[in-house]
Amino acid sequence: MTELNPSARINLEKASVLLLDDTNEGMGIVVQILTGFGVKKIQRCSTINAAQDIAIQWELDLALVNANMREEEGYDFISWLRRATSCEANRFTPVIVLSGHTKTSNVRRARDCGANYTVAKPLSPAILLERLIYVAREKRPFVMSDNYAGPDRRVRDSGPPEGMPGRRNADRFTQPEPTMPDPAEDPNTTAQPKRDVR
Repeated sequence: MTELNPSARINLEKASVLLLDDTNEGMGIVVQILTGFGVKKIQRCSTINAAQDIAIQWELDLALVNANMREEEGYDFISWLRRATSCEANRFTPVIVLSGHTKTSNVRRARDCGANYTVAKPLSPAILLERLIYVAREKRPFVMSDNYAGPDRRVRDSGPPEGMPGRRNADRFTQPEPTMPDPAEDPNTTAQPKRDVR
């Protein structure tokens, strides 16, 4: 089980969350987790059309999207959301993709359609909460170009948000202590003779 930073806190009581999932079981599990986190406003949608209607009518703080639904793909909703002119404020809404298939190609697809993070199913409340805290604290700029709309995809170098423990060795990188150059190895440094102090 993932250990959360004890100082990590987030108040989700007033958050408005869109949940797009076409299965009652999947939706039920996520709703239970979110209500356990204190979320009170959850807009439940089982189709992309329903999710688009909600995104046009309501201001959202977060969207949780099932990537692989039976008839549709959640990736299509995310791509629409990032470029939709009918709901300009929600274009910047953080999106977390929920997927039972987290192959590298699927994670890339989620990233390339504009999702902030991908969380693998079966869901763990601790991991989902960790990702919600990441989304709340991250400072990635939003990018709009001809080929892409969404948060800056370059996250490897920045590591986890400040104050959050990392899970990969790359996240735990620390700056090495500066060292003085060795005069014997550096031709630009003139060696000072050692003084014998007695």
